[in-house]
Amino acid sequence: MNVVTKKVSLPDGRIITIETGKLAKQADGSVVVRMGDTMLLATAVASADARPGIDFLPLSVDYQEKFASAGKIPGSFQRREGRLSDYEILISRLVDRALRPTFPDDFHADVQINVMMISADPEVQPDALAGLAASAALMVSDIPFNGPISEVRVAKIDGLYLINPPTSMLDRAELDLIVAGNSTDILMVEGESNEVSEDDMLTALKTAHDAIKIQCAAQKELEAEVGKTEKRTYNHETHDEELKKFLYDNYYGKMYAVAASGNANKSIRKEGFKAVREEYLATLPEEHEIDLSLVGKYFHDIEKDAARNLVLDERKRLDGRALDEVRPIWSEVDYLPRAHGSAVFTRGETQSITTVTLGTKLDEQIVDQALVSGYNKFLLHYNFPGFSTGEVKPNRGPGRREVGHGNLAMRAIKKVMPPEADNPYTIRVVSDILESNGSSSMATVCAGTLALMDAGVKIKAPVSGIAMGLISDPKTGKYAVLSDILGDEDHLGDMDFKVTGTENGITACQMDIKIDGLSYEVVAEALLQAKKGRLHILGEMKKTLAEVRPDFKPHAPRAVIIEIPQEFIGAVIGPGGKVVQEIQKTTGTTIAIEEKDNKGYVSIFATNKDAMDAAVARVKGIVTVPEVGEVYTGKVKTITDFGAFVEFLPGRDGLLHISEISWDRLPAMKGVLEVGEEVKVKLIEVDQKTGKFRLSRRVLLPKPEGYQERPERPERGDRPERSDRPDRSENRRSRN
Repeated sequence: MNVVTKKVSLPDGRIITIETGKLAKQADGSVVVRMGDTMLLATAVASADARPGIDFLPLSVDYQEKFASAGKIPGSFQRREGRLSDYEILISRLVDRALRPTFPDDFHADVQINVMMISADPEVQPDALAGLAASAALMVSDIPFNGPISEVRVAKIDGLYLINPPTSMLDRAELDLIVAGNSTDILMVEGESNEVSEDDMLTALKTAHDAIKIQCAAQKELEAEVGKTEKRTYNHETHDEELKKFLYDNYYGKMYAVAASGNANKSIRKEGFKAVREEYLATLPEEHEIDLSLVGKYFHDIEKDAARNLVLDERKRLDGRALDEVRPIWSEVDYLPRAHGSAVFTRGETQSITTVTLGTKLDEQIVDQALVSGYNKFLLHYNFPGFSTGEVKPNRGPGRREVGHGNLAMRAIKKVMPPEADNPYTIRVVSDILESNGSSSMATVCAGTLALMDAGVKIKAPVSGIAMGLISDPKTGKYAVLSDILGDEDHLGDMDFKVTGTENGITACQMDIKIDGLSYEVVAEALLQAKKGRLHILGEMKKTLAEVRPDFKPHAPRAVIIEIPQEFIGAVIGPGGKVVQEIQKTTGTTIAIEEKDNKGYVSIFATNKDAMDAAVARVKGIVTVPEVGEVYTGKVKTITDFGAFVEFLPGRDGLLHISEISWDRLPAMKGVLEVGEEVKVKLIEVDQKTGKFRLSRRVLLPKPEGYQERPERPERGDRPERSDRPDRSENRRSRN
């Protein structure tokens, strides 16, 4: 074996090791990246040539966590790893988005990157190492790649910006980003934050980039030592320069005119560009030798150049807007009468209808991952049907794009959700995109916020989102930052930078770059322009619904969490669940009980107030410790000759003696009380030996005027001994 190892030091002295030459040697490139006890095996394989007719890069990236790496067996029915989880898909996307723009534009062979976590350290997050591992695998291969790149996590914790901090510290993070870049530029950003400022975001990016530069340098050294500086040769594209020049000379002006028409309707613009192409095709004879695939490619390039030059030269956009102008917005809440919360949000030709459903603890999502096991009570799902873009597309469940967009919206809103201790509900937000022309994930953020407010969920503050774009020309140095980009501007532009936040700061962001360079000055300008747009959108949202509704919808479930002492958990559950099941049956509620932090938490869910009050009373009755002097409303359970037994708390009976029922002396119990009758009583004594309770009703009644208290009959133990009593036989003899 020819094993080569490189070490990279993090700012705090921890070491990342990159090793190649030991595992998976039949792959074009393979490495093992290790930090602490976390180890990732990354492999890279590319086909020998491109498939016919392919004019793009068929890159696939799969990240997978092996349960054995953490000493666990999967919880699925088959007890084996299955399809990638949403979490694994999200990490795959992080790597894909950083790698894809780094390949040569004319390289079209199939490329597959696999990254597997083969050992897991609970204190080392693998997502921050996956990009480094994938890039290193490409660098030690002969696959054409304009790398290296790397990814790091940067978190602001206790005022400090830390690179790849231990997992146990992330709970305290004000800002948590995954940043990818090469030795000169930032390529990709994704993360969340607690309403931080634009300055905090920029500082985090610079801190991350400093660490990325060091990791890229180590990969270059690794590449040289392995001897893979020369990459394979390829020829995946054919060109006809004469045809290209002809089309540019004769049709660029017409394409530019369509771009400059300023029509806000996407379909009309699309038909306009298509008409120019059809005009050329109509000039061709029936038999010709023109490669129509090249015609399509060149017209696409002409359209792209026309749209970009329109922005750079005239500061004008495809739909006629100013660079920082947001499309017209209208929104509506409570659109769906039976949903617990709903909203329609429309911005330009992008529309989302979003619902909120309030569920019980039993609806929580089970999380079963190699490093994380538990439950999730806030879900956000994003759906993108084909009709939203006028396309015919089979509905086969969410793809990677839907998972990624939903996750971004979830992270944006999660930061303003009420604390778990104050929120007994499992909350599911579902965004269905009905129209799409750019920024559908940001429409989801806005619609999701309005739907939560409509549902009465006490969010901390409204959140809005905006997608920023960039058009730049490295030759002239011209650039333009675009607010609220269209789908075409995303496709034809250089950047897609999504920013979400409240009036106080940023809650989430996602940035993808398609060009080689992006200065921090441009990023700063984009952030400030995004803030302006974000605040404008918030203002439009407030016109629809300014504050969270004060109460839930009448048909929404009610929920209460009761904290009880740990020792009462068993009493509420009862033998075999008998008590809690009986409460649910008689009140029609749903009850969930969990133990946490040496306390019990009883979550009660009901569809009406009466059922909720009844269940709360039953639970509180079980856990309430009876106190002498307290007054209770009890129910007569049984009647005896000497009084009645009254259930004054659930499961607790006390004796109401005949002498404690009334100030009047009662000769018998007949007709005084009835079984099932409610009666107010006061607890006057708890027997310390037996734990029995003595109740009184008469002390709660007005004492009659002139009432003379009868002398209490002495207890048997207080009576005189028989030898001390008068001899009654002597008295009888005297009378005789």
